[in-house]
Amino acid sequence: MKNELELKAMVKEKYGEIASQDGGLNKSSCCATDSDVCTEDICNIMSDDYSKLKGYNPDADLGLGCGLPTEFAKMKTGDTVVDLGSGAGNDCFIALSAVGLTGKVIGIDFTEKMIDKARQNAEKLQYNNVEFRLGDIENIPIGSNKADVIVSNCVLNLVANKYKAFGEIYRVLKPGGHFSISDIVLEGQLPEKLRQAAEMYSGCVSGAVDKKDYFKIIEEGGFTNVSLQKEKKINIPDEILLQYLSGPELNGLKQGNTGIYSVTVYAEKPAKDERRCCGPESSCC
Repeated sequence: MKNELELKAMVKEKYGEIASQDGGLNKSSCCATDSDVCTEDICNIMSDDYSKLKGYNPDADLGLGCGLPTEFAKMKTGDTVVDLGSGAGNDCFIALSAVGLTGKVIGIDFTEKMIDKARQNAEKLQYNNVEFRLGDIENIPIGSNKADVIVSNCVLNLVANKYKAFGEIYRVLKPGGHFSISDIVLEGQLPEKLRQAAEMYSGCVSGAVDKKDYFKIIEEGGFTNVSLQKEKKINIPDEILLQYLSGPELNGLKQGNTGIYSVTVYAEKPAKDERRCCGPESSCC
């Protein structure tokens, strides 16, 4: 497996390529990085159907998600919403329909081409209360206590330091604010060959952590009222897995207790933080 900086560069390159493609070709990010293997029939294996949600715009839907966090995010008129890993703006535009003209939506993405695509979409739709900022989720370019709601869709699994990412989410949320995040988690242990495959990392799989550890990271970050809003099992096609595993290894994986799941998780930042954190560098943050 590559180191953290190499992984970030790889993910940025991968998603930059996706941003340059037509929408119909963008369904491969969370299934495989080899377009010769990822046919139209097997690529869209993680994303959910956004088309029935108010505010949906097909130009902004690149098929990169693994859930519908904006459907569960409990947004209301006037809220400030931050979308981490905003891509072409899909969740941001849906959030706009919930917060109205008095609200604001900020999309954060660390891929320049995605930011450019999202800004073009916003301009085309003539939205004035949405903005897109280039930035890293481990160092969110937003001041402390600014967001009422944070959403994210199939992005935290791509972040190597998940403790730092959730620490930043805590910092940016207002006291009493909350998040709704869709992500990929595991039950059991992935085979070593899958865990070491950089391509499976950018495909949202090998960067995922155990489900229990995921909830532990959130709870240790100081969040309360943590709950599972939705869960679905992800079945990676054999054609993809056989790029990394032998036939017997694949059979062992399928017969074992390992599972890959999409989860949508809700949690709140307490209205009053009893931990006496003194800033973003504090150990408890």
